[in-house]
Amino acid sequence: MKALRIIVWLLVAVLFGATGWLVFGGRLPFMESASVAASDIGGPFNLVDMNGRPVTDKTFAGRPHVIFFGYTHCPDVCPTTLGEYAALKERLGPDAGKVGLLFVTVDPARDTPEVLKDYLSSFGDIVLGLSGNREQIDAAIKTFRVYARKVPGTDGDYGMDHTASSFMFDADGRFRGTIAYMEDQETALNKLKTLRLSLRNPDFTTARRMAAAINDFLGGDAAEPTDPSTV
Repeated sequence: MKALRIIVWLLVAVLFGATGWLVFGGRLPFMESASVAASDIGGPFNLVDMNGRPVTDKTFAGRPHVIFFGYTHCPDVCPTTLGEYAALKERLGPDAGKVGLLFVTVDPARDTPEVLKDYLSSFGDIVLGLSGNREQIDAAIKTFRVYARKVPGTDGDYGMDHTASSFMFDADGRFRGTIAYMEDQETALNKLKTLRLSLRNPDFTTARRMAAAINDFLGGDAAEPTDPSTV
């Protein structure tokens, strides 16, 4: 029985490796270094989009997407980032619609769905704005391990310090890395192209289910093989 387990898991490992090689042309997806595990970034959320519709993490299931946290009164980081995404989406051509872009406000007191819609219209139809009440936004900030802090200004005004990087998630909702603020456009474009591939490949979902079934058959005492796309 032990020999059978070894043979089965070797076959599963080969399946994972071969799938990764075929899908990504010999290159496995990147995974940027982070102070927390990739599995800790992202998760369930409940918000409202700029059209007033309730949305959750399940709304975007099955579609790779990029999430950026900011606010409409942002003087530089947000308009710069959104402008860069407009250019990147144009370069993606017909595949641009296969990667979603979500802009989540860290300032829900001022950024109502209506305000978000008006603000984001300046960048075309490339991005979907998400808002919510303070509790919902704080929960999303925690879920995505985002930094956001209110900075008092003059005459009762205020700004928001916040994470400037964008978070990428594949079609299975797994964190795939970040796009830094003002990152080289060619590098960012290649990241989006790689992310886009998760929409039309099996993305190891079938292989993971097969591994789980085999594990159950063998008594459930074998470790699940490592997904090569997270290495």
